[in-house]
Amino acid sequence: MTPPGAGVAGKEPEATDMPPAVSLRPQVLKKRADFLRASRARCQGTPGFVLQARERALGEAEGIRVGFTCSRKVGNAVARNRAKRRLREVARLVLPAQGQPGWDYVLIGRRDITATRDFAQMQADLTRALATVHGGRK
Repeated sequence: MTPPGAGVAGKEPEATDMPPAVSLRPQVLKKRADFLRASRARCQGTPGFVLQARERALGEAEGIRVGFTCSRKVGNAVARNRAKRRLREVARLVLPAQGQPGWDYVLIGRRDITATRDFAQMQADLTRALATVHGGRK
C-alpha cells in the first residue's frame, strides 16, 4: 500500500507538491536583553494588548522576531497562559502578512482583557498597531 500523496513509480513530483523551502513562521524572542531593547523602542497601546516594536541594526538576525509577555497582574497562571496563547495565535496570523523583516515585536498582555477580548478585534488591533508603528517610520 502506498501512502497518500506518493508519486507513481517513475514520475517525479511536481513543484507544487513540494513543501515551501522557507518557513514564514517568526522566530521567538527568548533572551531578556532582546525584550529590554524592544522596551526602549516604539510602543503602541491597543485595547487588547501593548505592542513594542524595534527595528534591528544591520548584521543582526534576519526575518521577523516576536516575543510575548504577561505579568502576574494579568491574573493567575491559567489566565496568563490563556492570554499568551491568544497573543501567539494573533501574531501567527497577522505578522507574516503585516510585519516587516528586520523588526522585533513584543506583545504584552493586559489585565482582564487579553484573555477575554473578541479574537477578531484582537487581530484588528494588531493590524492597526503595526500600521501605526510602521507608518511613523521616516
